[in-house]
Parts: sequence; C-alpha cells; structure tokens
Amino acid sequence: MRPGFTSLFVLSLFAFAPPSFADDCKHSRWGAEDQIGNANLITSKSVLAASKLIKTGKTYALGIIIDADTPAFPPRSLSLQVVQPGQQMGRAALPNAIYNDDLVQMWLGIGPQIDGLGHLGSDGNYYNCNKAEDISDINGLTRLGIENVPPLVTRGIVLDMAAHFGVEFMNAGQFFTVQDVKAVEKKQGTPVREGDVVLFHTGWTDAKLKSDPDAWLSGEPGQSEEVAQYLASKNVVAVGADTWGVDVVPTPDPDRPFQGHVILLKENGIYTLETMNTGPLVRDRAFEFMFVLGPARLRGAVQMIINPIAIH
Repeated sequence: MRPGFTSLFVLSLFAFAPPSFADDCKHSRWGAEDQIGNANLITSKSVLAASKLIKTGKTYALGIIIDADTPAFPPRSLSLQVVQPGQQMGRAALPNAIYNDDLVQMWLGIGPQIDGLGHLGSDGNYYNCNKAEDISDINGLTRLGIENVPPLVTRGIVLDMAAHFGVEFMNAGQFFTVQDVKAVEKKQGTPVREGDVVLFHTGWTDAKLKSDPDAWLSGEPGQSEEVAQYLASKNVVAVGADTWGVDVVPTPDPDRPFQGHVILLKENGIYTLETMNTGPLVRDRAFEFMFVLGPARLRGAVQMIINPIAIH
C-alpha cells in the first residue's frame, strides 16, 4: 500500500469510526459537564502557595518569537500584513494622529502554543466523552473551546533531561522514561506534585530551530507513553517541552503517534504546552517557579499561541 494512500486510509478510519466506540468512554472525575479538566485543581490556596516560590523576582518569557518563516506542523502557516486604513496618498486618519493596524491569517498551532482539550481525541471521542460529530463545527468548537481555559497560575517546574543524558541537546527519536524523569526530579530537588505545570528541557529548540529548521521539524526528542501516564497519575495541570510536539518523533510504535497527547488531553484533561523557551530557566537553574498563563479567549478555538511567564 502506498504511503500516501496509507495515510488517507488511516484518516478515513478515524473519520468514520463507528459510534459503538463511544460506549466505552468514561466521564471525567470532574463530572459529565466539565470542560476544563485538571485546571479544576487550581484554587486560591494553590495560587497563594505558588506565589511563595518567587525568590528573585526574575521573569522568563516561555514563548519564542514567531514569524512567517517559523517552521510548523504541515500544513500550518502564518501571514502578517500591516495596513494603514484610510491613509492612502498621504491622508491622515485622524486630525491629530496616524496609525497602523494589522491583519493576520494563521493557524493557531504555530510556535509556542497550548493545546486545548478539544484538540486531540481518539475512537470518535474527545475529553469527557465529547463526540467529534457533536462538538466539531467549522465555525468553532461548540464544547471544549479555548475560551473555557481559566487562568493557569500554579507551581511550575522544568526538568533538565538534556543534562540527565550528559548532552547539550537530545536527538530526534530519543525518548526519556519514567525512571529518567524520577532521577531528574530527585537530582534537582523538584518532585512532581499535584496541580503542577511540568516542562521538559531537551535542548532541541535551542540547538536546531535556527541552525537547521528542517531537522527541527522533521523529528524531536520527547516523552514516552509511560511518562505521560506517570504525569497523569500525579494529577498535573499541564505538560510541556521545548519541542514542537512534546512526544517523541519518530515514535517507537508507528501505530501510536502522539499517544502522549491522547493520554494527557483526551483521557485525563491535562493540557499540553509546545515550543516552550526552557533554555534560560535551566541556564539559571531556575528549576522551580510560579507559572502564569492566560490564553486569549477566542471562542471555539482549538489551540492558542501563548507566552507564559515563569517568575522565579
């Protein structure tokens, strides 16, 4: 079977999955109507606790700068135009001022981004047994849209996986195991706790995004399925990395690509954060910090470009 035909065949299986798959779906522990998943763990008490992690007051922008040349998962792209409405031929827009506006046509899953709970599902279902045919509309998701995500203010940690393997950056296709994660938790003194945002530093983006963008996009180091299961068992709020997809690419099992996303998003209501700028954090050994994120509230959106802030 030709590779292109195989891809179309696999996609068709997902598109026409029989409704009987939904019979095995189990509702979230947060109730059948829940749309925010483990963000329910963030409370006034946990936010106050996170604020006590601030030691130096230094802030870190976790989003990288993006533009039309930023490589992205196909067929995603970005186009920006700056315009000056009503100001042709030297005319002033206002009696006392001129101004610029901008138009953007883009996919929201480019560069630093949060994957909402309506981004990736399996067996015809998304998070909390929401059926694809019920929530997926061309004008926006009718449930699980990004507008539901509350402010994510919590304890954040970054686990330096590159240092664990004694390298500047991990290689594409190289994955880390639960044993590796636990070793870094212990070495850094940063155990994973309930309600955390957990970021992985692999060194991939620092090493490859500018020097070899084609290589950066064609593969990546990342978590194994077991790591996603481990973090889900810890009841974290979000999992991210300095890679474009968090999961290892190519995957050890070709029949289960991005299974970590399925485990986190669909099965456990845990957000994924991609292309996070973790290099400055590990260079400063700022392994534990207050994490702050308020995604733009575009109704029905699946993903959103973001610039979370780590305060150390």
